[in-house]
Amino acid sequence: MSFRANKRYGPKPHNYTMMQAFEWYLYEVGVIDVNYLSLMLAFASSGRYVEGDGKHWKHLKSEIPKLDAMGITALWLPPPTKASSKNSVGYDIYDVWDLGEFDQKSQIGTKYGTKNELLDLIKYAGRHGVVCYVDAVLNHKFGADKTEVFKAVEVAQDDRTKELSEPHDITAWTAFDFPGRGDKYSSFKWNFNHFTGVDWDEGAKKDGIFRIVGDNKGWAMAVDIENRNYDYLMGADIDHAHGDVEKDLLEWGAWIVQETGNVGFRFDAIKHIDEGFIAKFVAHIREQTDKEDLFCVGEFWKDSLDSLSTYLSKFGQQFSVFDTPLHYNFKDASERGENYDLRSIWDGTLVKNRPLDAVTLVDNHE
Repeated sequence: MSFRANKRYGPKPHNYTMMQAFEWYLYEVGVIDVNYLSLMLAFASSGRYVEGDGKHWKHLKSEIPKLDAMGITALWLPPPTKASSKNSVGYDIYDVWDLGEFDQKSQIGTKYGTKNELLDLIKYAGRHGVVCYVDAVLNHKFGADKTEVFKAVEVAQDDRTKELSEPHDITAWTAFDFPGRGDKYSSFKWNFNHFTGVDWDEGAKKDGIFRIVGDNKGWAMAVDIENRNYDYLMGADIDHAHGDVEKDLLEWGAWIVQETGNVGFRFDAIKHIDEGFIAKFVAHIREQTDKEDLFCVGEFWKDSLDSLSTYLSKFGQQFSVFDTPLHYNFKDASERGENYDLRSIWDGTLVKNRPLDAVTLVDNHE
């Protein structure tokens, strides 16, 4: 539960409020008047979009005293890991072990700044009683260093269990060597064996969904049932059942907490990741970092109380998810205006049915 993480790692004698500390389109910093009338950074007020200016960590640090005075107790930071391109928001992960430290993908820092600036921000925020949670994107990878040839079958977009082709050779971007980082922090190199599927055949110049064929290969089963199986979302889909993959990601989870001082995670796209892996990841990090109250919230983006409740009931320990049904109730209310009955705003929501596991929100990383 978020209040336990806030209370233990950043004590403040009032209500606990997490703010999404970024916006999908970051604008030029230093030209806006930060009078926060909402719980979003008002970057758009300048109207001047800057692609990957690398100043966000420093700018956010400068705003910490104001956020502290407002009563903000926690910041949800964007993915701090190296993405596949300089201007990326960060959800097309290239290297989780690079927090803006190595010369990879045409720059050292990320869109938001360097590793040292990130560490400085988290430490400074902590001194003001504001804790930080990082966005963990563990479903897929982008920006491979090389292509590989391997067997795959094409499957239907609306039914991932329906094969459209026989197994055949495809060429895809699945080899990740991390030449800029080398073996620092981790010597693990990724290849096609560590993924379950891709969406582009470089050899045939064809897009689609291609399930990788091999021993013990297949879609994860403990995922959302949309499209009959919603393991595959985008990019090179990570095979969390592979022992080497699991080991590297679990080690990364403990490392980033110890390295940065963050006290929680927002997990991206969890309905596409085997639930067993997420549960193991959470348990491992809490144990290895000696942070039993480490806050963990997942993005299970589906307007279904039943789906959210089922996911949580099988998790085995405390875990939170965003209250997606409440978001859609807000959306419905805003569109219907005076015709909406506010007495029904809580109907079908997680906060009404499982309040301790619900994280309410207006919108999601936009």
